Amino acid sequence: MSNLHFQFKLDEKEIVEKAKSDPKSFARLFDKYYSSILSYAYHRTFNDELAKDITSETFIKAFNHINRFIWRNGGFGAWLFKIATNEINMYFRKKKYLPVSLNYLQEQFGLDIIDISSLESEKILAVINEKIYEDFIFLQSRIKDLPVKYQEVLTLRYFENKSIKEISEILDKNEGTVKSLLSRGINKLKNFLS
Repeated sequence: MSNLHFQFKLDEKEIVEKAKSDPKSFARLFDKYYSSILSYAYHRTFNDELAKDITSETFIKAFNHINRFIWRNGGFGAWLFKIATNEINMYFRKKKYLPVSLNYLQEQFGLDIIDISSLESEKILAVINEKIYEDFIFLQSRIKDLPVKYQEVLTLRYFENKSIKEISEILDKNEGTVKSLLSRGINKLKNFLS
């Protein structure tokens, strides 16, 4: 681990601890992780509005339960991805979703939360030309046809660039299981494509 990465983890620990007693400190965590959680939710649901709702709900739950957060190797980011994963899975189980608005955080606690990322700009950056876009959509639709356990690991690994260790922490699975799920998921995708 680089010294810079190590220093950031120490700083993040301090921010998380401060956010437990000072709600305004939570905005720094929101700013750091909003884009990543939104991107993950979008790549799992392929729906702009739903991704925004899931992202909102993820941060509201994190904010409301920050006092329960216990620092582990994956840090605060892994905890947020775990909450987002649970929210996504809840959506797919119930096929209806009633999220709370981020306005709740602003109204109740006076947090100055600004949407730091436009999903449209993220899409434009991710899709450089029409052919790549068509391939991307086709691959997404194939991933969506896989069982959820493969969707989770493939999305975290290839769309969110998470390491095996990070995926293991987010999904509460051992690293061997994550590697196996990735391998099987890739093989299932290859079968779809052939």
